[in-house]
Amino acid sequence: MLVKQDLINKIKDYFDLNIYETKVWLALLAKGIASAREIAEISQVPRSRTYDVLETLERKGFAIIKIGKPVKYIGVKPRMILERLRSNIRKNSEEKINYLLRIKDSEEFSKLEEIYRKGINPVERKELSVSLKGKSSISLFLKEMIKNAKKEVVICTNVYDIKTKKRLFQQTFSFLNKSNIKIKIALTGESNLIKQIEKEFKIKIKRINIKAKFFIVDKKEVLFCISKNDADEEDIAIWINSEFFAQAFSSLFDKALKKNS
Repeated sequence: MLVKQDLINKIKDYFDLNIYETKVWLALLAKGIASAREIAEISQVPRSRTYDVLETLERKGFAIIKIGKPVKYIGVKPRMILERLRSNIRKNSEEKINYLLRIKDSEEFSKLEEIYRKGINPVERKELSVSLKGKSSISLFLKEMIKNAKKEVVICTNVYDIKTKKRLFQQTFSFLNKSNIKIKIALTGESNLIKQIEKEFKIKIKRINIKAKFFIVDKKEVLFCISKNDADEEDIAIWINSEFFAQAFSSLFDKALKKNS
């Protein structure tokens, strides 16, 4: 069976198989129905290993046994494998989410929280200024900042960021409104798009020409996003927890808004 090594390597990675399993499965797909001896010849996998590999593939659902003698195997259609793997991943993800939710309500998790709060050297937010990497880490940190807001949240970003994360911002604005927290939002981008966002979210927006993305909470802490949003660039943000800096920065931002009026 003439199959390029590059294809074998890619199939191996796509379906989480080892080299022998990949070669045997490809040989089965090419042959249709075959005995272990025939598969060994086609795949060039040692015959002594072919039996074990076929049993493993059958157990994983990549091959089925044809009833009768001699024992022969049939390769399972790739599309069926893909659908089954997708279904398994979805099921495993749901089980994992439910498991994590149960952990959150457990006594052990409560003890972990207590250790964090009352440890030998407990971490206090006022002592920290940190750099964050990755969309997930930044989003979770920002969510926690906004959740702890008491008076005001300032949001400065671009209109496309709001549009692509519509659901997230909808939830954010809803939470802040319900908590009677003042929202001050400034966006760069096309005027017509900004008006659409204003209408959709029922929120007043100031259009600006400042190409920046940051969030200020209660004039006490600031989160700057400093990456350029290139597809191949990792998102990076800096969090500064300084009331003096946050107030000064907020004041400068207010002046910039008035200048843009």
